[in-house]
Amino acid sequence: MATIILGIETSCDDTAAAVLVDGKLYANVVSQQLEHQTHGGVIPELASRAHVKRIIPVVEAALSKANIDKKELTAIAYTQGPGLLGSLLVGNAFAKSLSLALEVPLIAVHHMQAHLLVHFIDDEFPTPSFPFLGLTVSGGHTQLVQVNGAASFNVLGETKDDAAGEAFDKTGKMLGLPYPAGPIMDKYAQKGIAKFRFGKPSVEGLHFSFSGLKTSVLYFLREQQDIDPNFIQKNLFDLCASIQKSIVDILLEKVAQAMAETGLNQLVLGGGVSANSGLRNALEITNSQVFLPPLPYTTDNAAMIAMAGLLKYLENDTDVLSSEPKARMSI
Repeated sequence: MATIILGIETSCDDTAAAVLVDGKLYANVVSQQLEHQTHGGVIPELASRAHVKRIIPVVEAALSKANIDKKELTAIAYTQGPGLLGSLLVGNAFAKSLSLALEVPLIAVHHMQAHLLVHFIDDEFPTPSFPFLGLTVSGGHTQLVQVNGAASFNVLGETKDDAAGEAFDKTGKMLGLPYPAGPIMDKYAQKGIAKFRFGKPSVEGLHFSFSGLKTSVLYFLREQQDIDPNFIQKNLFDLCASIQKSIVDILLEKVAQAMAETGLNQLVLGGGVSANSGLRNALEITNSQVFLPPLPYTTDNAAMIAMAGLLKYLENDTDVLSSEPKARMSI
C-alpha cells in the first residue's frame, strides 16, 4: 500500500500544499502573496489573513493535480516553525483538523530542516548521503549545519544579525530596487562587473554577520552621491555585481572553513538565496561535491515539508494534536 503524505507550508507569505506518493512528488502547489510588494516587506497580519483564504483552495488543487482523494492520505505534515506565528497558526489549525477528520497521523516539520531534506525527493536530481554539510540561506536564516541523519542536525554556525537574503533586500532598497530585491539584484549583477569593494566582517568560528556589509554599502553610496547624485543610476549593474560578490564571498569563506574542520566533502544548499546565480556558479567550481536544489525547491514550498514528513513517518516520529506552532525553533 502506498505511503501518501500531504505537506502544508504556511511559515511566511506563501501558501503551499504538496502530495508525495512513496517519495515521488505528484503535486506541488504554491500561492504567492504578491500584495506585500507594495509595502516593501511582509506584513504579518496580512499574511495570516491571506493564508486563511487560500489554504483550502491550495490543498484542493494539490490533491486534484495528484489525482488523490483525501481519504487515501497516510499522514498530514505541516510546518511547525520557525516563521511568522500568525501564518504558522493557520497551517497548524488546518493540518490538525484534517488529521482528526481523516484519523491519520499528524507530523510537525522544522522548516529549515526541510530545506535540506528536499534533496531526498525521488526525482531526477542527485541525492546526497549522510553525513553532509548543509548551508541554509534565506531571507530569515543563514546557517551551516552538519546533517548526520534525517533527524540529526548540528548547527556549526549561524548569522549573528542579518541573514544573507535580508542583506540582499536591504542593500537593494538602498539602490532603489523594489521588494524583494534579491532576485532583481541577481539579474542586474549578471550585466555588471564587481569592481567596488566593501567592508568585510570579522566573525569568530563558523558564524556569519552581514550588518557590517550593509553599513559599508550605505556609507559608500552616501560618499559617492555627494560627488555625483546620479552615481547609483550610472553604476547600478556594477553595484549589484559588487554587493552580490561580497555576500557570496562571505558565504564561501565560511563553507571552506567548515569543510576543512569537519572533513565533509558534500555540501547541500537550501533556502531562497540558493537560487542566486552568483552563489551557484561560485560553488560549482569548488572541489567539493555540491548539491544545488532545483529552482522550484529553493523558495518556500510544501514539497520539502512532505519529504521531511515522510522521513519522520518512516521513523514513527509523529505528533499529537496538542502540538503547537513555534515562531522560533532550534534546528
